Amino acid sequence: MKIISTNIAKPKTFTWQGKEVTTGIYKTPTDVPIYLDKEDVKGDIVADRRVHGGEFKACYLFSFNQYPYWRHLYPNLDWTYGMLGENLTVEDLDEKSICVGDIFKIGEAIVQITIPREPCFKFAHKFKSDDVIQQFIERGHSGTYVRVLQEGEVKVGDTFQLIEKSKEDISIFDFFGLLFAKDKNMSHINVLLQSENVPERHKKRLRFFSR
Repeated sequence: MKIISTNIAKPKTFTWQGKEVTTGIYKTPTDVPIYLDKEDVKGDIVADRRVHGGEFKACYLFSFNQYPYWRHLYPNLDWTYGMLGENLTVEDLDEKSICVGDIFKIGEAIVQITIPREPCFKFAHKFKSDDVIQQFIERGHSGTYVRVLQEGEVKVGDTFQLIEKSKEDISIFDFFGLLFAKDKNMSHINVLLQSENVPERHKKRLRFFSR
């Protein structure tokens, strides 16, 4: 896996259901390295810290390989890297291969895979489509958030070095599918409930699924 683009955003405001909303989803490529902090990416706007940023969502990664699919669906959008709201556009990032808890070194930083990204109304607004949320769910390639174990700079061209493979063995692809599947994989739920790499907010949902 290799970084193709590093992306950050300035705050952007739009009106949603009569209310003014600020978002950091409109990310654009940088021409300099970016710094991964423990809570977020330095210089990147995090508009709503209830659902973005923090230990388990310090940085969002999305696959360069998924761009042709989305460009084909939405050819009239103004396409740049960062279009899916990611801080790092990563070549050969495969959600079926990376697992919750995997640890990688990238540039100066060391990161750990945590949870998949879930689409929201801000994502739909950016794509100018109410259908894009369901399309994103059905596609299954959600990208992934990471926690930052060691802060540091990362830049275009940096490659991912696997430091430690997770013993939990649940892929981000399976985790994402679990959140929306009608028939839940209870063994996966039980593993994720015991994981130190899953935030309590997600564990509450998983406990609800296991009732």
